Amino acid sequence: MTPKKLKIMLINPPNCGRSIPEEKYGITSLKQIFKGEPFCLEMLAGPLDDHDVIIFDLKCESEEALWKAFNQFQPDVAGFTAVTCEANTVIAMARRIKEKSNTVVVIGGNHATYDSEYFNRAEFDYVVIGLGKKSFSELINNLACGKDGRNIAGIAQTSPGRPLKYLKRIYSETDLMEQISPRYDLVTKYRSRYFLEHLGLTMGFVITAYGCTHKCSFCSVPEITGGRYLNYSADSVIRDIRLLGDIPFIRMVDANTFGNPSLSLDLYEKIMQSGIKKKFFADVRPDTIVQNQGLMKNWKEAGLYAVVVGFEDFQDTRLAGYNKKYQGHLIRESIDILHGLGIVIVGDFIASPEFDESDFEKLESFITANKIQIPVISVLTPIPGTPLYKKIKKNIVISDLDYYTFTNAVTKTKMPAAVFYKTYADLVKRLHHKPHKTN
Repeated sequence: MTPKKLKIMLINPPNCGRSIPEEKYGITSLKQIFKGEPFCLEMLAGPLDDHDVIIFDLKCESEEALWKAFNQFQPDVAGFTAVTCEANTVIAMARRIKEKSNTVVVIGGNHATYDSEYFNRAEFDYVVIGLGKKSFSELINNLACGKDGRNIAGIAQTSPGRPLKYLKRIYSETDLMEQISPRYDLVTKYRSRYFLEHLGLTMGFVITAYGCTHKCSFCSVPEITGGRYLNYSADSVIRDIRLLGDIPFIRMVDANTFGNPSLSLDLYEKIMQSGIKKKFFADVRPDTIVQNQGLMKNWKEAGLYAVVVGFEDFQDTRLAGYNKKYQGHLIRESIDILHGLGIVIVGDFIASPEFDESDFEKLESFITANKIQIPVISVLTPIPGTPLYKKIKKNIVISDLDYYTFTNAVTKTKMPAAVFYKTYADLVKRLHHKPHKTN
């Protein structure tokens, strides 16, 4: 049978989720707006050149515009991605699609991987579990040939009322399909909207690895690749950087960008040889920084401008509870190294519902004393399926996923809730208004 050319609409959900601080206490300063491109959808679109594919970004457009575009395009397949706080919104949209068309609806992303049964309902036909570039392309190939998606590893055909059954995908480098570039062209009309607000820089994404070298208890990244850390070659990364043209700021998508030091050195050398002049943004662990100081110096030379560092905390007991696998002294060493190199620090920290007022004071003192230029403080949130969720599931008092935005406490707070949120919001406001010099 000759494969049919399919119309495929990939949809990035809107900024959504609900806020306890706003709804109950009138605190609006904690809203987090994501302005990065829907990179996972660009990756999924890469292998689909034989089909007519569009990406619709609801973080840039209205829902009214979505339905207008949907009616005009009349897709054969609609694909959604969703993190946990977006899950219910995506279900509502999928329901509307099913009410008005015979479109095949597919859901993937972090929440689909960690809590796939949540999407085992009539609104969806298939759930993509884990890294989806290859498995989704195999699903599309089957559909184009008039077949279904059964027996494709990593693809679950929904069966409402019965448990999902699917073949678990055993991931390897072939799942990266790194010979195929992301479809950056599909978000051209949105490109000016993708910028890092704190630094005022327009940015583009390139993938350097999937998975992670570690397994922090709260993190939903490792299971995307079944616990493996899969690296892209330096040549593939260089190719994608070039495809982004004159975009000045490159976010290297990777849970621990320099987690494979030899490959990171190879990429550094090829960037220098190529004459590429960009500002780079990486995600780096404190222990990686301390153990690879020469590599960090090299990357500063190549244009490393800022790093996101998942400090989470600075006290050994809490770090152990998060399964960080390092102690607080390494955090201080890593900060000194970054300051010495003149690299901007975007520091991720966790405010636990177990915090009392003194814990917030200590956190603020640490951030201020160590001159963390851009501190990001999230409320500890047990994402369904993660080790943290399994550990504290019995303590969860809010199960509505709309509140899993990392600014709500879904377990009981030690402080009175109103005091917790005011203390948290006031801290965020003070830190964001403190002028920290960036390069």
